[in-house]
Amino acid sequence: MSHTHPFTTTAFELPGHRVVKSLGVVRGIIVRSRSIIGNFGASIQSIFGGNITLYTTLCERARDDAFRQMLAHASELGANAVIGIRYDATEIGQGITEVLCYGTAVHVEISQASGASPASLH
Repeated sequence: MSHTHPFTTTAFELPGHRVVKSLGVVRGIIVRSRSIIGNFGASIQSIFGGNITLYTTLCERARDDAFRQMLAHASELGANAVIGIRYDATEIGQGITEVLCYGTAVHVEISQASGASPASLH
């Protein structure tokens, strides 16, 4: 199951907060391969059509792992938020895929008009 963090966004700003420091690009990279057993199970599912849940689960896990690595990288830099988050996937070999999650690590503070409090990435 994929989790998100309240101070992460695909946008380049967080409502109610202002960026006070940009800490640079952060990323999480996962390289995954499909197993022979997984390929066989997916082949069976593809006969019946529809969502191939074995591959869906594998992809979702890879994205979640890459996201968590990106958050850890941001935390190491002292960020309390990541903006402009994107995902990319590249097949680097037959059955081997790289999943990249990246964004801009920032330190945000509450805007004068907002009463929210920024959380840490821990």
